[in-house]
Amino acid sequence: MGMFSESVDVVCAVTGAPESLMWAGVSYTVCAEPVRWYERRQWWAEDSRAPLGSGQGVVDHEIWRVQVLPARGDSRPAAAQEQSGAETLTLDLSRHLRSNRWRLVRVHDALRPRTA
Repeated sequence: MGMFSESVDVVCAVTGAPESLMWAGVSYTVCAEPVRWYERRQWWAEDSRAPLGSGQGVVDHEIWRVQVLPARGDSRPAAAQEQSGAETLTLDLSRHLRSNRWRLVRVHDALRPRTA
């Protein structure tokens, strides 16, 4: 499993669940029901302190596991799309609750696109 942090643009449903995203210049559509949970951040190792009464999102990160496929009309060349075989990718996305910014934090190896 690859772990990193990269900004992604996410479009959400009315319920708040991710519906589609743009990553590395490619549009993806969520093709299965996303799963949400919260992970504790290492607040004790950070320099900044949380303001008193900050509430939700200060100690925990909201994480969404999504399965995506390249959207129709993908901007990549046709050969690149064919080579990928439109395989499903499983990604973990983190949403910063106060800023509503999204980050891609994991790409799961089992479903990562293969290169020759």
